[in-house]
Amino acid sequence: MTNSDDRVPAPRLSVTYPTALVLQALVSGYSYGFDIMEVTGLPSGTVYPILRRLERAGCALSRWEDEGVAQGDGRPARRYYEIAAEGRALLARARERFSRTDPALAALPPGAARP
Repeated sequence: MTNSDDRVPAPRLSVTYPTALVLQALVSGYSYGFDIMEVTGLPSGTVYPILRRLERAGCALSRWEDEGVAQGDGRPARRYYEIAAEGRALLARARERFSRTDPALAALPPGAARP
């Protein structure tokens, strides 16, 4: 997995609630956009910009699926995301920040799926 542009300095991300949900989905093993949208309930216009920001900030890594696999399944290639160490640190900050508003998010162990 690679960061899309290693030459650009990583911006500092705001720890928003939608960002926390996307990070939790990544740490729970959901690795592409539609799965993340389904598990978080967030729309594509929220999920994909968050994934791009996470990648630019070094919090997530991505890779494109092999075209042959996608063609064999009769669909476009997927871009798979993986949480990076910086993303885990950001998720820890998010859990701390949202512990009062979403105790379920704060109580989940790293890697646990959100109910």
